[in-house]
Amino acid sequence: MTARRFAEVEEGDGLPVRELDLPKDQVRAFARAAHQWSPRFTDDDGARAEGLPGMITPGNMSMGLLTVAIESWAGVGTLRRLGTTFRGLVLPGRTVRLCGTITQKQEQTRTVELDVWLESADGERLVLGTATVALV
Repeated sequence: MTARRFAEVEEGDGLPVRELDLPKDQVRAFARAAHQWSPRFTDDDGARAEGLPGMITPGNMSMGLLTVAIESWAGVGTLRRLGTTFRGLVLPGRTVRLCGTITQKQEQTRTVELDVWLESADGERLVLGTATVALV
C-alpha cells in the first residue's frame, strides 16, 4: 500500500466508510489476548449481571478498529495521534461503520486533522475521536 499524498486531499474530504460485522467470538478473542478477562467483554450472562444489555466491545478494540480504518486510508505508520470519547456501548454481534472527515490541513507539517467515529448500523455515533495523520 502506498501512503496517501498530502496534495491529493482537501479539508472536508471523507474517508471511505468501512462497514464490518463485529462477531462475538472476535471480541472474546481480543479481550482474552489483551488480558481483559471481565465478563462484560466475554460473556452475555456475566455482562447482564453487571447491568449491561450483554457483552460489550473493549474500548481499546474500538480504538484499534479506528486505527486500522485510518491507516488503510492514509498508509501504515502515518497515524501520529488518536484521541477518543466513548458515547455508547459497542455491542458485538452487530454491524458497525468506521467513518472520518478531514477537518484541517497543516502545510508546514504535512499533517491532516481528522474527525473519526465508530457508529452503529442505524447511524448512532458510539465512539467519537480526533486524529492527526502525517502524509507524504
